[in-house]
Amino acid sequence: MLALDTSSEKEALNLAKELKSHVGAFKIGLQLFLSAGNRFVEKLVSEDLKIFLDLKLHDIPNTTSKAAIEITKLGVWMFNLHAIGGFEMMQRTVEAVAEFSQSTNLQKPKIIAVTVLTSMNQKNLEDVGISESITSEVIKLSKLALRAGLDGVVASAQEAAQIKNATKKEFMVVTPGIRPSFETSDDQRRVMSPKDAIRNGADFIVVGRPILRAQNKIEAIEKILEEIEETQ
Repeated sequence: MLALDTSSEKEALNLAKELKSHVGAFKIGLQLFLSAGNRFVEKLVSEDLKIFLDLKLHDIPNTTSKAAIEITKLGVWMFNLHAIGGFEMMQRTVEAVAEFSQSTNLQKPKIIAVTVLTSMNQKNLEDVGISESITSEVIKLSKLALRAGLDGVVASAQEAAQIKNATKKEFMVVTPGIRPSFETSDDQRRVMSPKDAIRNGADFIVVGRPILRAQNKIEAIEKILEEIEETQ
């Protein structure tokens, strides 16, 4: 998945048109969503593009479930919420989306939960009062998301294998913090190469800056695909 991390609707649209045949899906995060809004999401969806809306919902169950229904109306392929919001918040959201999709005959989007952000390390976790190891926290939240009926989680590729072992094969693991051999880590702390992420059990990798900053974006994607193919 390519992360469309830009404030420019025009730039994002040009990227989507240029790269739609080279990537599996596009991720729209807070920056672009707040800049371009719902209509831009609907525009990309109308072009038959798979959109992962990365807004990381986190609120009381009633608010989150109602927000999730509004997201479902946009026709996105997938969206996410924070697992730390708790079991009831996640379960209510899953139920609300399923009921709304069935009653309106709309495609039900995949719902995944953010576990621990890939920019966080152990000290960051302790700073917010969580004394467990990052891996333990990620596994605990993944199991909670599975029990609540979600389709998968967002986590570092470093925890992908443990998540698969603790959940089930169909439970998706989406991994940001991917840095191919030709790139730096930037502000990401728990990073992994595309090749190692897939080997470790990631179902989808999310890549942004290594492609967006490249002079030849298609060439950068091809290099990433070459790294992934080494796992075959």
